[in-house]
Amino acid sequence: MQALFIGQTYIDVVFITDHMPTGDEKHVASDYAVSFGGNAVTAAFCCAKLGIVPDLIATAANDWLGRMFQDMCAKYAISLHARKVKQSSLSFIMPKDGKRAIVRCRDDEHIHPFPMLNLGGCRALHVDGHQPDAAIHYAKVCREAGILTSLDGGGLRTNTHELLEYIDVAIVAERLCEQMDLTPEKMLDYLKSRGCKIGGVTMGEKGLFWYDETGTVQVMPAMPIPRERVIDTNGAGDVFHGAYVYSYLAHPGKSWREHFDFARAASTYKIQRLGNEAGLPTLVDIAKVRHEFEVRV
Repeated sequence: MQALFIGQTYIDVVFITDHMPTGDEKHVASDYAVSFGGNAVTAAFCCAKLGIVPDLIATAANDWLGRMFQDMCAKYAISLHARKVKQSSLSFIMPKDGKRAIVRCRDDEHIHPFPMLNLGGCRALHVDGHQPDAAIHYAKVCREAGILTSLDGGGLRTNTHELLEYIDVAIVAERLCEQMDLTPEKMLDYLKSRGCKIGGVTMGEKGLFWYDETGTVQVMPAMPIPRERVIDTNGAGDVFHGAYVYSYLAHPGKSWREHFDFARAASTYKIQRLGNEAGLPTLVDIAKVRHEFEVRV
């Protein structure tokens, strides 16, 4: 095991349409994609696509969608440590004008306790707050073992405050700022107060607002991609997380500015493609994005 990711599994159905039918209407979408979904789950697939295959504790049901997800993991050689639920979870996503509307159908009633794994060789843990008992347990164990702990703070969860005590790198979404009634500046102060060594707020086209190990606050602007090339922003943050975890594992001597710069290019690749799987970049893809926009770290 090189890294462990923990999260909630979704099957994402993404579709593009200029009209949402109501009543007895019918309408045909202009394009669609079906892929794996979920914050930490998508990040795990991104890390695997880039070349470092993590282990994954994720929910799985004994239904045809659950079996499809297991096939997806097998395709990327991801070791899935399934936590059983009765039904697979679904997300229906409609991207439009750089935003995305989402309807989720979720089963997070875990039938069994989370699996206990041997962390020998593990160098990074990434969680999204789902499976709160597993997230807290492994964050504590990894912190004690000196293993990097990373959090995707996409939204406020029951364990967010407690979990942050054991997180080294906390990158949260603007949505969490809104839920906690904090400005991005106050959010960074909050993350510092919880002991996070690196903290940041992803702000879409406004870039990343973050602080480094010294506490210095800085802004990493988004890449200047033309608006007409933005197809699907869903999953861009997940790809960002998966890419910086990969960069940390592959190049531990690099700075966090360099890790985030790499991740920024990965998420820029993602938003130009429909669906999570199509949006997973390779190292060559990331190099092309960085070359196109002539990005300087």
